[in-house]
Amino acid sequence: MISSNKCAQNGHGVERAAQRTSELLHRLAARSRTLCATQTFFLVCTIATLSLAQDMTSGFRPLSNIPNDTAPRPSLSTETRGDIYMARKMYREAIDMYRQGPANSAVLANKIGIAFHQMSQLELARKNYQRAVKLDSKYPEAINNLGTIYYAQKDYNRAIKSYKKALKYSTVESASMYSNLGSAYFGKKDYKQATLYYQHALQLDPDVFEHHSNFGTLMIERDVEERATYHLYMAKMYAKTGANERALLYLRKALEEGVKDREKIPNLPEFAALKKDPAFAQLLAENPRPL
Repeated sequence: MISSNKCAQNGHGVERAAQRTSELLHRLAARSRTLCATQTFFLVCTIATLSLAQDMTSGFRPLSNIPNDTAPRPSLSTETRGDIYMARKMYREAIDMYRQGPANSAVLANKIGIAFHQMSQLELARKNYQRAVKLDSKYPEAINNLGTIYYAQKDYNRAIKSYKKALKYSTVESASMYSNLGSAYFGKKDYKQATLYYQHALQLDPDVFEHHSNFGTLMIERDVEERATYHLYMAKMYAKTGANERALLYLRKALEEGVKDREKIPNLPEFAALKKDPAFAQLLAENPRPL
C-alpha cells in the first residue's frame, strides 16, 4: 500500500511536471512570436499546445488518477517535437522534425522559415515564408516574417507593403507588427511615420521594445549616427509615456553614440516632464561622450 504521505508526494510531483510543461510552452510561444525594440524585427509563429499540458490539472490528484509506469503516455506530435528543438536552439533538428509533418501545412512552412532565419540563412528562410504564404495567402504571421527578410535586405518599400498586408489579415492588433512597420519607415528615414507606428505599438504593449531575441539590435547594420538618432527617438517616446527609467536609458545610449545637437536636448518638448527628474539633470551633467 502507498501511504497518504507518499500519495501527496506523487500528487505534488504531477503538479510540478504540469508547471514545468506550462513554463516550457510559455517560453516556446515567447521565443517564436517575436523580437524587441532593440531588435531587427519580430518574427511571428503559433506554437502547438502539448497534449500533456492539457491533461494536467491544478491541485491534488486522487491516487487513482496518478499515472503509473505502465499507463500509456501521451505522444508528442512532430510539430511539438520541433517546437521543443527550437526552444533548445537545435534548429537543424527542428527543421528535420517539422519536415516530417504535412507538406501542405503553412504553419510548418513558417516554422521552418523561422528556424533557417535563426541560423541567418535568409534565402532559405525567405523561400519557406513564401511557401507558407502560397499555401495560405492570408497567413499574417508568414507575411510579417517575409517582411523581415525584405527589411534585412534594406528593401524598405517591400517590407512596408508586407507589414501592412500582415496587419490587414491579422485578427488582432499586433504590437510586434506595428513595431516592424515603424522600423521599416525608420530605415527610410521617415521619422514622422516611424514615430506614429512606434507609439501605436507602445500603446498595445508597453514592453514591446524590451522583448529579447537572438537577432541582434534594430540598428545592427546602421552607422553610429543612425543608431544615435534611433535611441533619441526611443527616449522621447518613453518620456512622453512617463517611462522615465527607460527614457533615460535610451537617452544615455544616444549621448554615448554622439547624437547631434545634444545642446538642444534639455529644451525638447518631449522631455518637459522628464526634466523634473533629478536623474535627467545628472545625466546631462555627466555629458557622456561617444564610446
